[in-house]
Formats: sequence, C-alpha cells, structure tokens
Amino acid sequence: MVAEAVQSLFQAHPNEALSYKQIFKALHLNTHPAKMLAVDAMEEMAWDDVLSRVDNSTFRLNLKTQVQEGTFIRKTNGKNSFLPDDGGKPIFVSERNSMSAMGGDRVRVAMMARRQNHIKEAMVIEILERKHNQAVGILQVEKDYAFLVTEGNIFVHDILIPKKKLKGGKTGEKAVVRITQWPSEESKNLVGEVIDVLGQQGDNDTEMHAILAQYDLPYKYPKRVEDAANKIEPGITPEEIARREDFRDVLTFTIDPADAKDFDDALSIRPLNVEHSTLNDDSENKRSTSNVQRSTLYEVGVHIADVSHYVTEGSIIDKEAQQRATSVYLVDRTIPMLPERLCNFICSLRPDEEKLCYSVIFELDEEANIKRWHLAHTVIKSNRRYAYEEVQAILDSRKTSSSSQSSSSRKASPANNNDPYAQELCLLSQMAQKLRERRFQGGAVKFDREELHFEVDEKGHPTRCIFKKSTLATQLIEEFMLLANRTVAESIGRVPKGTKAKTLPYRIHDQPDPQKLENLRVALAPLGYKVKTSGTRGAISRGLNKMMEEAQGRREQKLVEALTLKAMMKAKYSTHNIGHYGLAFDFYTHFTSPIRRYPDTMVHRLLTRYQEGGRSANQEHYEELCEHSSNMEQTAANAERDSIKYKMVEFMADKVGQEFDAHISGVQSYGLYCEIDENHCEGLVGMHDLDGDYYEFDERNYQLVGRRHHRKYQLGDAIRIKVARANIERRQLDFVLAD
Repeated sequence: MVAEAVQSLFQAHPNEALSYKQIFKALHLNTHPAKMLAVDAMEEMAWDDVLSRVDNSTFRLNLKTQVQEGTFIRKTNGKNSFLPDDGGKPIFVSERNSMSAMGGDRVRVAMMARRQNHIKEAMVIEILERKHNQAVGILQVEKDYAFLVTEGNIFVHDILIPKKKLKGGKTGEKAVVRITQWPSEESKNLVGEVIDVLGQQGDNDTEMHAILAQYDLPYKYPKRVEDAANKIEPGITPEEIARREDFRDVLTFTIDPADAKDFDDALSIRPLNVEHSTLNDDSENKRSTSNVQRSTLYEVGVHIADVSHYVTEGSIIDKEAQQRATSVYLVDRTIPMLPERLCNFICSLRPDEEKLCYSVIFELDEEANIKRWHLAHTVIKSNRRYAYEEVQAILDSRKTSSSSQSSSSRKASPANNNDPYAQELCLLSQMAQKLRERRFQGGAVKFDREELHFEVDEKGHPTRCIFKKSTLATQLIEEFMLLANRTVAESIGRVPKGTKAKTLPYRIHDQPDPQKLENLRVALAPLGYKVKTSGTRGAISRGLNKMMEEAQGRREQKLVEALTLKAMMKAKYSTHNIGHYGLAFDFYTHFTSPIRRYPDTMVHRLLTRYQEGGRSANQEHYEELCEHSSNMEQTAANAERDSIKYKMVEFMADKVGQEFDAHISGVQSYGLYCEIDENHCEGLVGMHDLDGDYYEFDERNYQLVGRRHHRKYQLGDAIRIKVARANIERRQLDFVLAD
C-alpha cells in the first residue's frame, strides 16, 4: 500500500525531486514503521531504475527509456562503460556486449535486466558513429595471412590483414592499420590494411609515433603545407611598420624554457613620468591650492607573435592548424601546430630580429594597478632571450644582495649582478607577485604541483629525472600572460546591461560539482581535513587552498592534491562565457600563445576585426571550433601523459632487481602504489606480492589491513621496494617489497 502511494506521488510530480521529508508530509506518514516502509520502497524503486537518486535522501522519477544514446568508453581491462548524452553516470558494458565498439564511438545501448546484487549494465545494440577507424599494434606475419595484435589487446579478436595489404611490414614491427571491415552477423573478424609501418618495437621514434597514432595525432607534417610555409616572405616592409606602433627601441626580452625554440611572447618595460595633483584642502579654488607632483608609472607591453598576419583564414596552413588545434609536447619532441618555418623562425620572437606582434600595452604603478591600457599591432626587436633558470638566478641574487642592504637602499641597482636588465626583471617580478597575491585573495585556487620530466640523450633514452616546480621566474611570465588574457576578454565580454557581447572564444572553468565536493569531504574527513562544500565561490576556493596548505609536507600531500584536482571541472573553450573558477576571473580567454594554440589565433582575428569596426562573428561556427579545440587539447594531454609513462618505465628498465626507498602513494583493493623517493617513478606492489597474510582494503582510511596479524600499509608510509618488472609495452612498473 505504501509502495503504491509512493509511486503514485512521483508519477503525479514527474519533473520534481522529492526528499524523504516531503514524501512523509505528502503521504501523511507519521509513524516510524510507515516511514521506513516508504524508504524501503524508494530504495527498491531506485534499484529497479523506476526512480533515479539525486542524493542520499532525494529521488526523482526516472523518465529515461530503456534505450539511450551516448559515448562508448573502452578500457584495456575489459571494464568498458557507456556515458549517456545527458551527462548521467557511466554504465558498465561487458566486452561480450560491446559489439567491438571503440573508445569515443557514439553508440545506442539497451539497459539489461538488473540482476540481484549486480551493478547496472548496458548492451550496445548499434554503433551510430565511429570515432576512430584505425589501430596501432604489432604485426604477426604468417605464411598465408597476417594480423595485428593491438596495444593492450583492446579487441576480442586480432585484426586480420591480407598479405597484399601489408605495405612491406614484417613480424615484430609496429604498424598503423586502417580497419576496412567491422564485425557483422556474417563475420566476427576485424579486417584491415596497413597504412604506415612505424618501425621495430622498442625503437624510440617508433614508440613515440605509436603513441601519437594511437590518439589519431599526426606525426608527420604534410609536404604541401610545408611548401606553402616556405613561400611566405619573412621580411617586414616599411609600409607595414608604418601601420604599427613601434617598440623596436623599447627594452624587450623573452623568458622561456631552456630548450624552447618557439618564442611566442615577450615583455617590454619603460618608465613613464606622469604629473598629478595632490589637493591641500577642500576650498573652491582647488587648482590653485594643489601641489603638482611627479610620480613614476611603467609602461609594460605584453607582446604576442602576430601569427594571423602570416596565416590567413581559410588558407592551407590555417586548415592544417585548425585540424591540429594545438602543438603536442612529448618527452623528447614537439609536434608543432604550425610548420617549423613559421613557429621557429618567421613568427618566433627571436632576439635582435624585427618581429610583428599583437600587443596589450599597460600603464602600471609599482603596485601593478592598471591606470590605462590599449591593444595594438606592433613591431618589436627583442634585446635578450632568457631561460627561466637564468631569470631565477638573477632574482635569487637580487634577493640575497637586498637582504644585506639597509631598507633605504633596497631600490638601488642590484649588487653583485652584472646582468644589464636585472633591475627591470626584479621590478617586473615584484609586480607579478602583487598580481598573484591579489588573484589568490580574490578566490583563485592554488595548484602548484610538481611535474616530472626527463632529460634524454641523442637516441631518446631517458638519462635523468627533472622535477619542475613553480618559481618566481615562471610566475613572472604567468601573471603577465594571465593579465593580458583577462584584460582582452573583459574588453569584449563586459558590456552594459541589456547589450549582447560580440562573439569571442573564452577559456571557461565551471565551479566544482556539489556532489564532487561532498565526495571530497567524505574522502578526506578520516585524514582530519575539513572541506567547505557551500558558500560563495571565493569562500570555497579559499577553503580548498587552506586545506592544501595544511597538507604541505605531510604524507598524504599528493593524495589531498590529487583528490582536490579530481573534484575540479575541466577547463575548456566556449563562446558562452561562465567565467573561470580556478583563476577567479569573470572573463578570461587565450590570447598569448597563437604559435601553439589555435583558439589564440581565433581570438587575434576577432579582436582585429572588432578594432576595425567589424560586426560580431557567427557564434555557432566559433562554438564548433571551440569544442574541437577542447577535444584536441585533451587528446594531446593524454598522449603527453603516455609518453611520460613510457619514459618512466624505460628509465627503470635497467634497474630491475635494485632496491629503493619509497613511500606509499596510493592504496587500492588490488595493491599498493609506491613512489620512489629519489626519482618519483611510481610502480605497483600487487596484492599477491604481500606475503604472510590476507589483506583487506580499508577504503575509508586508505590502507590495507592484514586479517590475521593486523599489519597496516597506509598512505604515506615509508617503504623499501625492489624493482621486479619494467614492462615497456604496457608502460607498467611492478615492485615487490624488499624486506
């Protein structure tokens, strides 16, 4: 009776989410037994998918049909899933019910009958659109046939290849294969043809190209595009210079990684003497009673390579750049968005060469407050190219020398430093720190995570681990780039009420999902951390910053940072501005890296168009480009991550059998992830290698606990490991306990 009443209530309110309290009140359930019957009924209806759960105590009627459309997500362990178009939770799809769908395919699924004590499952009934039609793997050539063994055995069956479609490939070589025949009712086989032989397995170029091909990223530049770039005239005519603001005589420099070749941003600085009045009283004739004083403002120019001057919209170079959308940075190489002649020579802001730029020119006081600014096409001539390490050494030297001087002399030229531009660098650094301080006060989230990189030899073999952290030098560039990006975004997006802003690609970052914040709170509570899940945007982000600061230096630091990052939404491009939560900016775009990001080129073109009085661009067209750019950015990040994993395993391959001090960096039901202290390489100690007891996973407290002897392996614990296996093909490190 109660169950029927509950179901009738939800059917009467099909679009409303109803809580326990609302249901008890609506059905006049006043006794505890009656309330419990209603709760049991809702739990049963949720299990049967009649209701969908909003949170622990709130439900709504499930209006979805048993057939849904969405994206198929393939996993190498066979635990595939289906992601509904409406953004609902992923649903498990077993391999036997996948119809050989590949990751990213759009599919139609049918919900399967729910089995007692089993998770919800779906079955692929139709593949609507293939995301990829090629695969990467190792060739096996037999007498009468050949086949491709895919990476991670992602298909139930290998891909058959007719001998005449091998393109010269031999057993043991890695190849890219285009699938020409998918499984059907007549044949369960996958059939393909070799489109490129990458080379012998284990060769560095082969493996890097395989990673790129795995993500459908190009590893060669089309000759016709390079030929078009070679025809571009690099010289700058007097007429072009006359159309631009001339900064060739203003102190200008670039600051980039030591191994960078494409310099797409530069900073200039010069003092401006400005008169202003200081009033003595409130009399009527204030002008006559005022003192005219002089104070120093600084003109700081953020100069960005004017790529759009050379790459015209719709040209063959532009179409290739649009398709790539971003440069891809693997461990040992860069796969550029633009042809090398453009990105490393014509557009690159190299020292002592005249270059065309699109610039944001600020007038700032010493506190980095903007007094005026304007946007201009410019011509510059960089005085010096700095590496981050050089600038950091100058700033460190200034800091050391300043500490030995009296406070009255600290603004003097830096002592013990012969760099001619040290004073300007220090001034820009001080301004950057003011900007940074105000950004965090305004609610920006502070993620300064250490990044693992590798030095490689001429053959691409990793020789040394490098740990890149945020420094004063990197923050100097970061803050001025953020300032330029924010300022130009505001110039278009911030319009009077009732006025529609012109089309612009924004870099947007949504607020954390409340449920993700709640999950974070639950996960970190056992470790003693409090997570603020409600309040203003600034209050929540400041709470997250405080929590991460408390975790600094503690054994769970990386876990806290990783879980907090997981609770964040992903930043992306869109013409529909919602602000940038992580940076705490209401308006933000990407303007400062057009050599390596296509959205920046789009922004340059639109800003130029609007400066010249042009009408608003087609929003639908630019939204499609934004979506493509966001997808390609994520794909490039995945490829970069895979290249780092590969080099990590390669770096440890000659250390099998060696012992290292490590700490437990992750705890799962199947074992312990351990990170080596000296090089940060991470591997797994499998559950089967934990001898002497049966260990149970305590998910709440992130630990494994022995059932008999009660020994605990807990997150952050110091541990001694031995390298057991380094499987380069799977990009997997296996450890065992050394003791």
